[in-house]
Amino acid sequence: MQLEFVTVDVFTEQRFGGNPLAVVLDARGLATQQMQAIAGEFNLAETTFVLPPQDASHTAQVRIFTPRAELPFAGHPNVGTAFVLASAGKSFGRSVGDPLVFEEKAGLVRLDVLRESGAIVGARLAPPQPFARADDIAPDVVAAACSLSPADIETANHAPCIASCGNPFVFAELKTRSALAAARGRTEVFAERLKADRTAGLLLYVKENGGFDLQVRVFAPLHGITEDPATGSGNVALVGLLASLHAERDLTLNLRISQGVDMGRPSLLEAAAEKRGGKITGTSIGGRCVFVMRGTLEV
Repeated sequence: MQLEFVTVDVFTEQRFGGNPLAVVLDARGLATQQMQAIAGEFNLAETTFVLPPQDASHTAQVRIFTPRAELPFAGHPNVGTAFVLASAGKSFGRSVGDPLVFEEKAGLVRLDVLRESGAIVGARLAPPQPFARADDIAPDVVAAACSLSPADIETANHAPCIASCGNPFVFAELKTRSALAAARGRTEVFAERLKADRTAGLLLYVKENGGFDLQVRVFAPLHGITEDPATGSGNVALVGLLASLHAERDLTLNLRISQGVDMGRPSLLEAAAEKRGGKITGTSIGGRCVFVMRGTLEV
């Protein structure tokens, strides 16, 4: 059996930047074990498998795999897959509309197409679940997981914590850009203290004074991702977390987030959160994409 695939770089307008993604355009006939094996073969942060929707009013069913596990939701795979399907104009013989709606294990993901001078250049998503903050994590655990000192962790604004919009991450603010650059994920600490059934990974951030609002790094070694160049599901929860910390009860927060710089794959993610009456009522994240490769898989 031959299957068509496309790869794109997501959250960038420069080829070989951002976060690479493989999209298998028609995954009918593949078992879950085969999907996992193909994702391991690509060995990218994520690979998506497109299937016909269960509800004809939706665009597609999309399954997302890291090299080691299936995810219920992730950001850059959704943005990249929407860009691919919208650019093709058809999926399973049907026209692809705008917005797109993907059926995923975490729920429905709505995506709006980004255009520039009429051309499709990317996508923006609303996550399948509302923002939710969960447990706090001890600063010494975060520090050990990323090879830093507890003194590098900034706790004045919030304690390190788990939060999610469909894919839970640990979030921790660092005091300096140099500490962010020095961070290195330690798989053995994740395996003991930040298990994969509790969190998808660890997101570290610092406030930026340049052309971005935040600089971010993400480590997810238990999912086979030493470091992620761009993490939509993490950053869309991060903007919700930061909006929740503001004193204002009504707020629109827009952030330009840089990620992947320290690993040579700079990415730009544009995140937003709406807060009304003291409650986060909506979040979104989006960015640009570029095509890289096309080919066929032998299965």
